[in-house]
Amino acid sequence: MTFLALDVGNTRLKWALYDAPRVGARLLAHGAQFLENIEKLAEGDWNALPAPQWVVGCIVAGDAVKGRVQEQLELWDVTPQWVVSSLSEAGVINGYDHPARLGSDRWVAMIGARQRLLARGPARPCVVVMVGTAVTVEAIDAEGRFLGGIILPGHGIMLRALESGTAGLHVPTGDVRDFPTNTSDALTSGGTFAIAGAVQRMVENLQRHCGEPPVVFMTGGAGWKMAPSMSTPCELVDSLIFDGLLEIASRRVG
Repeated sequence: MTFLALDVGNTRLKWALYDAPRVGARLLAHGAQFLENIEKLAEGDWNALPAPQWVVGCIVAGDAVKGRVQEQLELWDVTPQWVVSSLSEAGVINGYDHPARLGSDRWVAMIGARQRLLARGPARPCVVVMVGTAVTVEAIDAEGRFLGGIILPGHGIMLRALESGTAGLHVPTGDVRDFPTNTSDALTSGGTFAIAGAVQRMVENLQRHCGEPPVVFMTGGAGWKMAPSMSTPCELVDSLIFDGLLEIASRRVG
């Protein structure tokens, strides 16, 4: 059963086609498209693909974008299943005050992280970091309970906020430095340190709560930029949301 996984964020649509809806399935093709170019998928990236028999996705971009994606899927006459955060799924328990209001991308990434963690050894607490337009940092205990998480601006939003609110800060992107000595480096380092500090604080909170150090997974389009500057060890996993969608699909089809 050919399976198409979709991750529709605030900036891009990421997709991956697998030979089956299960963890460990063979990846047949994958790609990404900016949201403004969604209408190119059916005649472009997807045109030569074998028809998926099942599509599962998560979306945070809103109903208008969802409708545009579903129009492209008419190429194969397949209706997608969109993941909605629930009280529990695939071994993760949702501790949000209103579970359905938790972003589906956050929920799916946590499921992917939990599956990855259990596949290689005993259960441990973990922190899941997604670095994109926004940055989210989630805490999960060793029993799979999502305890809570934080949301903060991504690099781009931080820089735009400073540019719009402060005179004279329209400068090129700089480098991360321990001790920045120019405005470009100061802005880039400031945003990076803010994210790294937020993650470090959540790691400390979770370690204090659980009594053991958590595993830290990082994902998202800008994760590769952030990972080298982390003050706590973390594992960069580009496919974390796809891992979660595969886990969800395997349990639903079973």
